[in-house]
Amino acid sequence: MIGIVGDSAAGKTTITRGLVRALGEDNVAAVCTDDYHKYDRNQRAEMKITPLHPDCNYVDIMGQHLQDLRANRAILKPVYQHSDGTFGPPVYVEPRRFTIIEGLLAFHTQEMRDTFDIRIYLAPPEELRRKWKVSRDTTKRGYTTDKVLAELDRREHDSAAFIRPQKQYADLVIAFQPVEGRDQSQLDALITLHPGLAHPNLAEVINGDSDGLELRRDGECDVLFVPGELDRERGEEIEEHIWKSLHFAQHLRSGRLGEFTLGTELRRSEALALTQLLIFYHALTARASVALGGSGTREQDKIIAESNG
Repeated sequence: MIGIVGDSAAGKTTITRGLVRALGEDNVAAVCTDDYHKYDRNQRAEMKITPLHPDCNYVDIMGQHLQDLRANRAILKPVYQHSDGTFGPPVYVEPRRFTIIEGLLAFHTQEMRDTFDIRIYLAPPEELRRKWKVSRDTTKRGYTTDKVLAELDRREHDSAAFIRPQKQYADLVIAFQPVEGRDQSQLDALITLHPGLAHPNLAEVINGDSDGLELRRDGECDVLFVPGELDRERGEEIEEHIWKSLHFAQHLRSGRLGEFTLGTELRRSEALALTQLLIFYHALTARASVALGGSGTREQDKIIAESNG
């Protein structure tokens, strides 16, 4: 179970689609927690409530469905249609080898957090997120630019109160960052690796060379910086190092990591590929633990939580 949380237009769906493409559609069940909204777009406007607020979502049903998927039980998932802000008929979702949950509030309660083997929070710079939201909502969701900007301002209170606090529960905090003069295929990646899980040892292959890669310690966390202009050969060297520790999952090795579309053009980013592979590492390790009769890879996390009272 992989959880991907972040504010609206933080890149959750893009990351999810890339993982599904790389892992194989037949191996992945993907669920968006935005489908658990209580009210449609018009009702929210009348009630002056944002979809970021827990009271605007069936959090209890969301939590129950995550537990069902964790226990390998199928669910009948509601459907929220972002194209027009209405609800469609529910769909039957069966668990698969990997289940990816993405949305606004997937880490809101302890019971939901406990269902995940890896928890990811996306935290792009606010200026970039706003740019992405304007672009998406005006081209795909029928909003004008003025309406999107007004909605962003209206949501700020709930974002600060309910969305951003979930960052503290993440195993990986991922921030794609733009660099002036570069296009979106060359975003830098800043990845904070929290100690709840045992992350792959990257110190052996990232040692302060002139390629721009950096691995540093920040309190209890490791922070990895991957430049958007990292060349393919260097990126593949680091990928090979990580795959060596995944010898049991070589059959799932994918050449599609780092792929994304910009407009209609298929592109590749080494920073995105390494980010996805770090997620892969934990997903495949958790899968191996379950296959061997274990309960996943969160035992260390539970021990840490208990030791902290």
